[in-house]
Amino acid sequence: MKNKLYAKFLPDEKATVISLELGDLSTHGENSGKANHVSECSLPSVAHETKAEMGDRSTFDSNLGLVFSCLGSAVGTGNIWRFPRILATNSSSKGSLAFYVAWVILLFCWSIPVILLEYTLGRFTRNSVPVAFNKFLGKYSVWIGGWLVTSVFFLSCYYPVIIGWCFYYLYISIALKELPATEEAGEAIFNDFTENPYLPVILQIAAVFLTGVFLFGGINWIERANMILVPLLLCIVIFTFGWSLTRAYAEVGIVFLFTPNWSSLADSSLWIAAASQNAFDTGAGMALLMTYAIYVGRDAKVVHYSALIPMTNNLVSFYASITLFSTVFSTMVMDNPTLTRSAIVKIIQTTGPGSTGLTFTWIPVLFSKVGVFGRVLCSLFFLCLSFAGISSLIAEVQVYIVTIKDLGFSHKFAVAISIFGCVAMGIPSAMSLQFLENQDNTWGYALIISGLLLCLIPIFYGPLRFRRIVVNIPGVNDWRVPLFWVPIITFLVPLQAVTLIGWWIYHSIKTDPIWYHIKFTSVTTTLIEWAIVVLLLLIANLIAVRVKGDRLFEKAKQYGCDPYDPSTYEDSQTTEEHPSI
Repeated sequence: MKNKLYAKFLPDEKATVISLELGDLSTHGENSGKANHVSECSLPSVAHETKAEMGDRSTFDSNLGLVFSCLGSAVGTGNIWRFPRILATNSSSKGSLAFYVAWVILLFCWSIPVILLEYTLGRFTRNSVPVAFNKFLGKYSVWIGGWLVTSVFFLSCYYPVIIGWCFYYLYISIALKELPATEEAGEAIFNDFTENPYLPVILQIAAVFLTGVFLFGGINWIERANMILVPLLLCIVIFTFGWSLTRAYAEVGIVFLFTPNWSSLADSSLWIAAASQNAFDTGAGMALLMTYAIYVGRDAKVVHYSALIPMTNNLVSFYASITLFSTVFSTMVMDNPTLTRSAIVKIIQTTGPGSTGLTFTWIPVLFSKVGVFGRVLCSLFFLCLSFAGISSLIAEVQVYIVTIKDLGFSHKFAVAISIFGCVAMGIPSAMSLQFLENQDNTWGYALIISGLLLCLIPIFYGPLRFRRIVVNIPGVNDWRVPLFWVPIITFLVPLQAVTLIGWWIYHSIKTDPIWYHIKFTSVTTTLIEWAIVVLLLLIANLIAVRVKGDRLFEKAKQYGCDPYDPSTYEDSQTTEEHPSI
């Protein structure tokens, strides 16, 4: 079987090494003695196009480039815009420490185990999420993978709106005579922009089309740009963090952040917000890293990355929150010394619906205090944040591009239809902050369900078998996943998901007497949106099975490993030398 598949791609008799990147398959001559080591597991699920169709492109040039690209897919507006606003909305009048505690617990008990599952699934199957579910759980489970793809699709539709805000603030950082020095001035700029009926939509469309250019053009120059801009963004985040600590009364904000209100831990909304923020921060449950793992070989240390990248990512969020709160408390106390701590918290929580304007209101205020160099730093900050947002959006859109290609469509068509859908479904969020808040809550919370659904694969395949065949054996020079990962991924993660979602629904109904009303932030609205998506996916799955039967994803399933056919993965597990992909 493997020689037959090999011949499909390589009509000559030369041995080759598969070199792939986003949607590409290119071949390079190699010693013919290695030909027998190329197995079905070596072939990428998304490499459906010929070299002539896709063009000559290469893969990641280095492991460092891969790491920065993965960081670029995760580090972005979710850390610097979303985390401070979620922290603000879930802070009590006493402090924020309870949220930090829940957030850190869920990083280790939720995000890292799920990310490890994603990385290893992508490396093993070389397929999109629906095809991976088809391989492991059968043709009637495709809708489950469809849920993950749909959730990422809706997230990626409103995400360009935030990138558009970054574009605008990059412009005003350069164009304004002076950066806003007060909260009122910063808020006025944000409100004028978001209330403009055209500009947010134009910039949202620009963000999506810029993403489309990168997706059409390939990964090499994205990697090179990430090698420069991601470290630069991290340096600026660290600098602003340090500078914010030097401001007068910054300690007031820091004390607030680290003051506990332990009764908050009994609030389900705090835990579900911490879980969804972890998923949003790290990409856990979004299938981003599962999709990127299609493009790595056995020598990629995915277990290392599964642990280190989420922790680095959340450290950026931690720095961003301290920077924002130090700046806000410092500025408010200096401008109005009579303000109480609870009054300042109230101001933070009301900076736009759901604190949506928090970062964009206060970051320019912080840089205005730095002096002449502040304008340069502010411009660099929003430049890097814009690119980090684009890098994250590329990863999100790639999830459903791969899925469309696994349905048999060309790369160009998949990119074009994905870009069109992203623009069309994102316009309402660009026009209404309330709609954006609804989408952020609905599909942010949906990531918890996505993490639960991913756990079904090792549960039904056999967790010990999954750990051995999919996780540990294929890795080269990587950490071995210990046995205690098995109860975490098969029991603890699903228990957390079911408990959090159930607790959140119960708490929402109990605390809101009109919970059944249809409004932007009600639990009923969220459940209706989820129900509609599930119903449509089930119908689509049944129709596809009826029309295609066992031929569903027939071509796509030829790539990667079949978990129930040892002949497709034995060579890739036992051979010392493995083709570089």
